[in-house]
Amino acid sequence: MKFRVERDALADGVAWVARSLPARPPVPVLGGVLLEAGTGGVDGNGQGLTVSGFDYEVSTRVEVEASVGSADRALVSGRLLADITKSLPPHPVDVSVDGSRATITCGSARFSLPTMPVEDYPKLPDMPQLAGSVRPDVFAQAVTQVAVAAGKDDTLPMLTGIRLEIEGTKLTMAATDRFRLAVRELEWEPGDAGISTAVLVPARTLADAAKTLTGKDAVQLALADRDGMLGLAGNGRRTTTRLLDAEFPKYRQLLPTDHTSAAILEVAPLLEAIKRVSLVADRGAQVRMEFTEGSLRLTAGGDDEGSAEEQLSCELDGEPLTIAFNPGYLLDGLTALHTERAHLGFTTPSRPALARPVSSDDATAANPGHASGYVHLLMPVRLPG
Repeated sequence: MKFRVERDALADGVAWVARSLPARPPVPVLGGVLLEAGTGGVDGNGQGLTVSGFDYEVSTRVEVEASVGSADRALVSGRLLADITKSLPPHPVDVSVDGSRATITCGSARFSLPTMPVEDYPKLPDMPQLAGSVRPDVFAQAVTQVAVAAGKDDTLPMLTGIRLEIEGTKLTMAATDRFRLAVRELEWEPGDAGISTAVLVPARTLADAAKTLTGKDAVQLALADRDGMLGLAGNGRRTTTRLLDAEFPKYRQLLPTDHTSAAILEVAPLLEAIKRVSLVADRGAQVRMEFTEGSLRLTAGGDDEGSAEEQLSCELDGEPLTIAFNPGYLLDGLTALHTERAHLGFTTPSRPALARPVSSDDATAANPGHASGYVHLLMPVRLPG
């Protein structure tokens, strides 16, 4: 096998595939990336390079434009190849495979690394049937907004995923770790207008795909409920992932239908104020928010470990309220709004609060104009004494 490829294109492709490989593969070949020269090609001429990875859970495949001298396949260590390609000088890269060695030459740099038996590598799964497509910028923002609330504890798999609910032209994403809940609704282009289904996708895989399937082309979603698989494709890349076989919590019943108090605040100064006062919070335990007419007082800490407070202006509709939150969760939720102003809705200091983005300049706390179909629910922290 022999081919020449641009350094940046090769490094980007290999890095993306290598990111999904297991850190400790159960068998060595699952830590490899498969290089196929003379297949695919970004222009469809069958003369490009395809870089792939698969660990029986997640598969990744990217097509890279390359000049192929001799077509063949080779399997090499994914993480080693990623480290090598990102460190190469800015020159075209020549790759050749002879027997059990792969040689990489770029400018004055030359690497030789062993190959692995390609015949032992599992066959990559085919893409499931196309379910529909969505604009890449909308998809990326929605996944980012929701993934922040997904759990990290693998012993609770139902909380480590993002639930995708499809009803015709409406796509809903939801994630929760029991302390916060994020939900985003968006319009998309279904392949079948009557489609109705719901699946649970690993949040880590979906978040990584959202960051990398960017470009002018729509992101295509493909589903195979029978095989328990989701496929994503766009920008010359495609990935498949096994769905989580777990029951997602009935989250809609957690969302309050009304509120007794509501406030509108500028997000940027609020974020900076939370970061400052939380410096003295006991292990980041809580930041207290005291809402009164036209004012928000943020406080944290106590006499023993130091204390901090800061005053901000806000618009309040309803009764004054004092409520406390984990500062990290509060920062995550406000950042995920992707808006200049936030609408916070409250019932009692012990009940969940809702944060929504605000759109129109003339919106008020009593009549907010929400910027998107996004809502972020936060569980408060119990106030002392």
